[in-house]
Amino acid sequence: MRAMSKVAAVLAALLLLAALILLRDGEHVIPQGAGMVELEVGEFEAFPLPDYAAAVVSDAYKSYFIEVEPGVKIHVLEVGQGYPVYLQHGNPTTGLLYRKVVESLPLDRVRAIMPTMVGLGFSTKIPASEHTLDNHMRWMNSVLTALNLTETVYVGQDWGGPVGMGALSLSPGLLKGAVVMNTGFSAPRVPMDLSRAHALVKTPLVGELVVEAMSPVFFTRLAEVQGDPATMPPQVMDLYRRPLQDSGNAKATLALMRMVADGPDHASAPALRTVERYVEGLNIPVELIWGMNDPILSKGLPIMRKMFPVAPVIETEAGHFLQEEVPETIAAAVLRIVDIAQKN
Repeated sequence: MRAMSKVAAVLAALLLLAALILLRDGEHVIPQGAGMVELEVGEFEAFPLPDYAAAVVSDAYKSYFIEVEPGVKIHVLEVGQGYPVYLQHGNPTTGLLYRKVVESLPLDRVRAIMPTMVGLGFSTKIPASEHTLDNHMRWMNSVLTALNLTETVYVGQDWGGPVGMGALSLSPGLLKGAVVMNTGFSAPRVPMDLSRAHALVKTPLVGELVVEAMSPVFFTRLAEVQGDPATMPPQVMDLYRRPLQDSGNAKATLALMRMVADGPDHASAPALRTVERYVEGLNIPVELIWGMNDPILSKGLPIMRKMFPVAPVIETEAGHFLQEEVPETIAAAVLRIVDIAQKN
């Protein structure tokens, strides 16, 4: 009996230790580049892509860091020359999400700029507590400022919606047109959960177990939110999972899920209300492209139609990550908006 008690005590201690490890806030992990990338506005720290990422883009891509605060570096991919197009991904992806869209763009007319949010991809990893919408808006605005952009067309999806529009709101007059996909720009008026998964992971330790401790399983489920699951094969999931795994800080995915406002009093709600006011004041050409098989955000289309009542809407059979499923459709919309922006 005494031996069993000792075993139980040891197991309890191990479980407590595991829980404490999972609940830790996480460390800063600052990536290091090699060499420099020269742009018209200056030189930036180059970052040679690892083989698995380099294999999916052309040699024409520039890969570099912009240090937006001491120790906080945002990884930027860019390719092409011409009108600047700012393409913002969401959770848990990276700028590589737009690689197929870029393949369908005329790169002699368009400069595609694809930054990766702090905490994801090859950007700096941060403690979970530092993931706030205000921080991400400010950091991404610093990228746009460092690149000395005077005009841009914006393309965004998922968290790329409020983060991208929020960043642009801090530089009034910069935005000249937009292509908007499966996202939202407003704070909830009443308590609500975006999805069952978002509701589940709000619970401390449960979220850490489901998203962080079981990260490989979590990423395999990305295929379930697609219209065509085959568009999210293991090698594509690895583009987004491996940088987190290799860094030793995989806090961002869960932190960004918990950043989703579940009511008017959520910590993200004030920043979302700021983004909403900015968007409502826009007078720019906009196209909406929506994945109707998205189990998370397809239901947000009616709200977006109200925000942009004259915007053309393309409803597709895609799921959540439209960039993997209908890249040609997105690219065509980008070109239409760029054409209008250049004429205005």
